[in-house]
Amino acid sequence: MPLPGVPLEELGFLTIGLFDGDDPGPGIESTLQVIELGERLGFDSAWLRHRHLQYGISSPVAVLAAATQRTSRIALGTAVTPLAWENPLRLAEDLATVDVLSGGRLNPGVSVGQPMHWDDVKAALYPDTADVEDFSYERVARLRRLVAGEPASSFRGKEGVVEEWSDRVQPHSPGLADRLWYGGASLRSAQWAGENGMHFLTSSVLKADTDEDFATQQAAQVQAFRAANPTGRVSQGLVVIPTDSASPEQVARYQAYVDARTPRTAAPQGPARMLFARDLIGSSEQIAEQLYAHAGFREVTEVVFALPFSFEHDDYVQILTDTAQHLGPALGWSPTA
Repeated sequence: MPLPGVPLEELGFLTIGLFDGDDPGPGIESTLQVIELGERLGFDSAWLRHRHLQYGISSPVAVLAAATQRTSRIALGTAVTPLAWENPLRLAEDLATVDVLSGGRLNPGVSVGQPMHWDDVKAALYPDTADVEDFSYERVARLRRLVAGEPASSFRGKEGVVEEWSDRVQPHSPGLADRLWYGGASLRSAQWAGENGMHFLTSSVLKADTDEDFATQQAAQVQAFRAANPTGRVSQGLVVIPTDSASPEQVARYQAYVDARTPRTAAPQGPARMLFARDLIGSSEQIAEQLYAHAGFREVTEVVFALPFSFEHDDYVQILTDTAQHLGPALGWSPTA
């Protein structure tokens, strides 16, 4: 999207699904209501973060299964599922089941790498195999092969009188393998995703591979992906907080949230040299102006804007409503009926 006037084609949102550990039900219900609202507002997609051992959605596939029964049009995705916590065969079965329930609307986003706090969780996660588990890109490739219908077993046919066995994941959902996304933070991941026929999710956290400016680095990743896969889809993710209809109290809380997170954006963080994007806050007109000046945004025609982690349900309603009714149109996007 190099210039204003080129319409944004796809507008989605991403939420962590925060809940109270002592009473998680209302938080999960809030997430489902937010997805329903997104569909009514005309968003193209709704995505769930994946958080293990935190107070956010630990099983987005289960929550999205519920969402399939409360929506009819909006695409549903995970951004992203860390495959280090998953058995690719079992996950393939779950993804295919939810895709069938949704009528082909599921967009699974995945990533690889050693689980966070590995030394603290490995005894519970892989008590017998922690030292030999493969957390490389091959774990993604295996998931994709299984979702696509390649053999998962050397046996198929009848056993006994009634049991019929398949040699591939069931249910099989045609087309799901073509809707797999890779969530990458590095140039290497962007290139790998492109070379292996995945779509590419780029978010508000990246590695400073070649540049310490977030927007420039993000643009380079998108370009690397497109060089490897010119027909693949790319979606950019940033935290965006429009305040068009926000109350003064909401604006003050939102600004305090942004101010507390801004210092980490000044330079690469930690040994991995991670870059954090600035949160964008203001009127939709102001945010649109900032986005058109953002090198990463200028490379895409799809976005998945992230909702802030710790806001209230009414805040998310206001942000999503302003995004759909003001920011999206300012970017040339039209809601889907």
